[in-house]
Amino acid sequence: MFDLLIRGDACDIAVEGGVIVEVGVGLAGGAAQEVDARGLLILPGVIDVHVHFNEPGRTEWEGAATGSAAFAVGGGTLYFDMPLNSTPCTVGVREFEAKRAALAASSVTDFALWGGIVPGNRAALADLAGAGAIGFKAFMSGSGLPEFPRSDDLTLYEAMVEAAKVNLPVAVHAESEEITRELSARAQAEGRTGIRDYLHSRPIVAEVEAIHRAALLAREAKAKLHIVHISSGRGVAAALEARQLGTDLTIETCTHYLFFTGEDVERIGAAAKCAPPLRDAAERDELWRRLLKGDIDIVGSDHSPAPFLMKQDGNFFDVWGGIAGVQSTLAVMLPAGEAQVARVLAENPAKRFRIANKGRIAVGYDADLVLVDANAEYELKAEDLKQRHAISPYIGYRFRGVIRQTYVRGVPAPRQSKGRFVRPA
Repeated sequence: MFDLLIRGDACDIAVEGGVIVEVGVGLAGGAAQEVDARGLLILPGVIDVHVHFNEPGRTEWEGAATGSAAFAVGGGTLYFDMPLNSTPCTVGVREFEAKRAALAASSVTDFALWGGIVPGNRAALADLAGAGAIGFKAFMSGSGLPEFPRSDDLTLYEAMVEAAKVNLPVAVHAESEEITRELSARAQAEGRTGIRDYLHSRPIVAEVEAIHRAALLAREAKAKLHIVHISSGRGVAAALEARQLGTDLTIETCTHYLFFTGEDVERIGAAAKCAPPLRDAAERDELWRRLLKGDIDIVGSDHSPAPFLMKQDGNFFDVWGGIAGVQSTLAVMLPAGEAQVARVLAENPAKRFRIANKGRIAVGYDADLVLVDANAEYELKAEDLKQRHAISPYIGYRFRGVIRQTYVRGVPAPRQSKGRFVRPA
């Protein structure tokens, strides 16, 4: 008797103890639960390497209970929580363990934790690795939180040296502080505080310059580099150039850069503010071309929610920048096709971050699965969102592909599942 037997069009999947034990056509044997998934896509669960659930300390912004529920409804089974915007930020072992305990108590999907790089915490990185950090995150421009200051070049380089010793990647928010800070200050001093003014204050050159600089430092430090939320085709090109020069790097973009443009920010408003900002249609189309070509390794959500009041200000520079989209990642990516979805949302994240037994539908792997009705359509409504605040730029859009069920280690999520902490193999 299997615990779970999923009958599909191409194959059946048998699960025992949360692990896939057989995959084949017409599997024999009974099961405590048998699911007829014929007519549905069966995909590996989404691994989102980039979310901000803000627990502990800012659970009124989101929290792992609501954030992971939204993630599961959207097909997610494992997320990596960033070292901010929780308070305290995970820049030391004590803070790391506090977050781990908080998420273990409330998350309905599996989770991993990033450690943080800030000036002065280089000595803590080895201990964070020992505690199970998936990698280390640094900001090359201001993070928006005074308790998580940006890393200057020396801080970043020396942290990369330490990260290389423990064989963990360094993730960077790649934007030039000098360019973005000066353009932002100049615009506001001149009274230019609208949406388009903000978009112009963070040009693509700020992203490209920072990517080249981070890649050089990583190459010299012999460190693994992960560039988060690249917003432009030119940014991807810069990362590929660095890879050709010998930098061990992976390229991440986010669903909002593949779905929206700068014109959408002007129409939608604060719900579509992020950094780097949304670009024009030509850059969005180039990102899609790069993704379908295989140049982009990973797609994340960069889910970064905030309460309603923080998304309202007459000065658009002062509006909290963060897009809440963790429930829509798979929906945006489904048009790319099954193979691309599996590659950038499951296989590559598991491979890059050494997550054992996840990211594939194969014997011996965790039964992290998503059943999708690819022929059904729906319109995302505010009342459909499971996150804490019903703020999302995706509201009102129609999508093809209804998620019928998500399984975390063979358990239906979010109704019955309970998340576990995951560390690198």
